[in-house]
Amino acid sequence: MNAPLYNADILRLAASIPHHKRLEHAMATAEKRSPICGSRVTVDVGVDDAGRVSEVGLLVRACALGQASASLLAANILGRTPEELAAARDGLTGWLAREAERPDWPGLEVFTPALDYTARHPSIRLAFEAAAEAAAAAREAHAHA
Repeated sequence: MNAPLYNADILRLAASIPHHKRLEHAMATAEKRSPICGSRVTVDVGVDDAGRVSEVGLLVRACALGQASASLLAANILGRTPEELAAARDGLTGWLAREAERPDWPGLEVFTPALDYTARHPSIRLAFEAAAEAAAAAREAHAHA
């Protein structure tokens, strides 16, 4: 492994999380926690009539890797469907486990140095897991509103 785990790109992303404020009137919320390190990510979402994420708010209490992952998620979540978020979550999980190619989500290559650090994978996955769950619940709530 040539690249350091906590490199300048990871630290830059960790320090600049978009939408880093909870939504006052979220349609759905999901919180995920890593039992290994205690990292915790809460994602609030709202969806439009087409079921696409129209607003997002995050509360991130995580290590630099979890913060960087939340930053990449938040920068690219608006307009995404629950299915797209579930595919990104599943793709990220498979890639980290070296069972699949890196998913088509901007910026995830920054986590290449973390592939061999399996204890760090849960923290990297948190934001994507919470976002997929919240988006699906928000679309369901919106459909029954």
